Amino acid sequence: MASVDLVIRNARILDGTGAALREGDVAVVGGRINAVGAVGDVDAATTIDAAGAVLSPGFVDVHTHDDGALLRHPDLAFKLSQGCTSLVVGNCGFSAAPAVPGERDPSKLLGVTATWSDLTGYAAAVAGARPACNAVALVGHNTVRRLVLGLERRAPTAAELDRMRAEVRLAMAQGACGFSTGLIYEPGRYSETDELIVLAREAAEAGGLYATHLRNEGDRLLDAVEEALTIGREAGLPVQISHHKSAGARNWGKVGASLERIDRANAEGLDVTADVYPYTAGSGPMAQYFNLDRLDPDLAAVIRFASCPALRELEGRNCVDVAAEWAVPPTEVIRRVLTAERGADTICIQVIIDEADVETNLRHPRMMVGSDGIVDLGGRPHPRLFGTFPRVLGHYVRERNVLGLADAVRRMTSLSCDRFGLVDRGRVVEGAWADLVLFDDATIADRATYDEPKRESDGIRLVCVNGEIAYRDGAHTGVGAGRMLMFSPR
Repeated sequence: MASVDLVIRNARILDGTGAALREGDVAVVGGRINAVGAVGDVDAATTIDAAGAVLSPGFVDVHTHDDGALLRHPDLAFKLSQGCTSLVVGNCGFSAAPAVPGERDPSKLLGVTATWSDLTGYAAAVAGARPACNAVALVGHNTVRRLVLGLERRAPTAAELDRMRAEVRLAMAQGACGFSTGLIYEPGRYSETDELIVLAREAAEAGGLYATHLRNEGDRLLDAVEEALTIGREAGLPVQISHHKSAGARNWGKVGASLERIDRANAEGLDVTADVYPYTAGSGPMAQYFNLDRLDPDLAAVIRFASCPALRELEGRNCVDVAAEWAVPPTEVIRRVLTAERGADTICIQVIIDEADVETNLRHPRMMVGSDGIVDLGGRPHPRLFGTFPRVLGHYVRERNVLGLADAVRRMTSLSCDRFGLVDRGRVVEGAWADLVLFDDATIADRATYDEPKRESDGIRLVCVNGEIAYRDGAHTGVGAGRMLMFSPR
């Protein structure tokens, strides 16, 4: 009798390719899928009866800011509980490496003090933390530029550009999957397109991609998309448009024109994809969104405080409500918060997206899913940190019928793994790594809300990472089977 580590029986299998559901069993040996279909009489260390639940590859969160969470919260409960087994870190131009050992993350997004200088050192630190999920890293432009130029508002000299190129080149050699930018943030906003093309070429040489938080997601969205396409074309590498949206009510509907431009670029020979989070609110460091000399009243009116070290009593409250209580305009609330001690550490939530645009994005066949969650568990974070993937499968697949279940899973698994170079992952096939999620498609749903954002989702029965059971029936096992993955171009 054959011996296996784990067998899951009586499942409805979605293999991650977009193929239809099929009934069957899956056996796991040594962390990999050993058999798919009718698994006969085997001696299994663990047997699980799926009882007709859906078994699919583990979900891949392609847009995270979990670089620090891999070290600070290695249990990654907020990711495991929604079925995620692999994460892409280093997004929006902010990455954990390169870094200055002993320096606290200057972006304030990651919440860690570096003990490393490069990606190899960071990966070793992550391995030591024994994280619950796998991760692959992008190298961030903001991080590299700040290391070389600080926050100077100018173009780099030839020597400085060479130093930046060397940092990108080293990160790619050490396993980064590509080069990311966050062009609304400091110091990336001070860069010109030519600088980005030169740096993106270093990623291209290693077979990586260019992932970008566009220079503008509102009034000049289409111009910003054109810049991203130009960088991809001139540098010769695939493009990933991060958290694709058209921000602000006057821009709602522009995602249609943007997607048309992306489709045209693909028809012209470029390779362009995108990701989206299934919510009408974004979130990020508030100091980056406001100019104290010209505070935007429209933006102030849609702000909610997620994490506010300066005034903890504001967390979870809307700026307009605080303004009414203080008898001042919302812009004055923003000013008081940002100018307070530690005001620059404020993380805000901003309601800026049209629901129809979310659905337009989700219908697009080259659209992946990314949470874009910011891990500050002490405040009231955006609910996408806990609820993104079940929200897609419950609300947008089952309730709204915006996309089919098999296609949704494809975009969360094989498409994402292929895009970010996660080899032998993202499919339920023999020989693949056993990153698996078992869920009830009739009940899966997000429970995290803006008022109670740290609630785990319903309907996730089992999560396996590299063949180890990491989550089962609401309980986290703490097995710590995740790994820092090396990018491998296809």
